[in-house]
Amino acid sequence: MTFASLNEFFAMGGHGLYVWAAWGVTALLMLGILLHARLERRQLIKVVKRRMRREKAQRTASPYSATPAQNPVNSAQGDVRNDA
Repeated sequence: MTFASLNEFFAMGGHGLYVWAAWGVTALLMLGILLHARLERRQLIKVVKRRMRREKAQRTASPYSATPAQNPVNSAQGDVRNDA
């Protein structure tokens, strides 16, 4: 299909409104998907970094590295008290 002018191209033989509306909706949806994916990626990176920091802190604060003053022993049962 060839067009004699730019106006005929945009009119698309009387179907221009439908054609260009479909292109517009498609472009907006694709842009929305792109923005949503970028947002999800940023949130996932934040969650992973937070989890890595938490796990690192848990590894460095293991109960075996604590001094006896930090974990008093209950003499009646012979185990470590947990007052928290």
